[in-house]
Amino acid sequence: MWEQLLFPVLSLGGLGFLFGAGLSLASKKFAVEKDPREDEVREALPGANCGACGYPGCDGLASAIVSGSAPVDACPVGGGPVASNIAAIMGVEVKAGERMVARVLCQGDCDQAIDKFRYHGINDCVAASLLADGQKGCSYGCLGLGTCVRVCPFDAIHINEKGIAEVDREKCTACNKCVVACPKNVIELIPASSEVQVACRSQDKGKVVKANCKVGCIGCQICVKACPFGAMTFENNLAKIDYEKCTNCMVCAEKCPTKAIYADFSKRKTAFIDEEKCIGCTLCSKKCNFEAIEGARKEKHRVIAEKCTGCSQCAEKCPTNAITMR
Repeated sequence: MWEQLLFPVLSLGGLGFLFGAGLSLASKKFAVEKDPREDEVREALPGANCGACGYPGCDGLASAIVSGSAPVDACPVGGGPVASNIAAIMGVEVKAGERMVARVLCQGDCDQAIDKFRYHGINDCVAASLLADGQKGCSYGCLGLGTCVRVCPFDAIHINEKGIAEVDREKCTACNKCVVACPKNVIELIPASSEVQVACRSQDKGKVVKANCKVGCIGCQICVKACPFGAMTFENNLAKIDYEKCTNCMVCAEKCPTKAIYADFSKRKTAFIDEEKCIGCTLCSKKCNFEAIEGARKEKHRVIAEKCTGCSQCAEKCPTNAITMR
């Protein structure tokens, strides 16, 4: 009895030993050396594993950065500080880019927009959009059922009391997950420094927009004509902002008849001229598009506060740095 069991046990044990020894030798012979910088880069990354960079977590991104297939600033969550740390590890330089944040481009809440019907179903925007394109009268509007909220790993987006998604700019890391998840495409990444946005996505004609929403873009193009910097464009019945040209003067928001362009006027700045530094060169007054600076040549200039829009073009032009924005 014992002899019948002993032979199979010894045979299997011997085979296991041989295979184990073979695998051990193979792992040493064919081992791929790991770049020690990979662990350093991994430690520098925030560890969110959100996948916003396009790689399978922070480990995947660290490997890609060290191999050269991804840039040192590929992590949108870490932003500039993380990019600088990784650049130091990799021995390269990185330029500081503009921080981006998500913005919800819709103001059509329960007070401003109409519903086609009452929706009773799965509490999900994707599910609701499959039913007659959603309950909103505007087929481009935010459905407010929180799909974006559930995918955000940073608790940076919530549904307000009137049924519209809102982004907490301080918490937002521009990971892009809410942008991808929204079936209505009303969420977009915008420069954090911008205080102006076209808070509408509707490409319907003005008459249709007015019938469904009080604060939608009706395609009047008044904003395009009012912008002195060429930052406002018009395409597919909708106004758009070129953020590379926008100066946050907020004139477009002032002129918009439906208030479809949102601006935080509490953050609007005013130019201030230091008389001790001003040499009366008149460059600032020539640059101002709003006639908000007065003064003769070789005389101290002053700002007309009521006309100043805070565009900062005068400050950029001043050769003596006599103008500051406050």
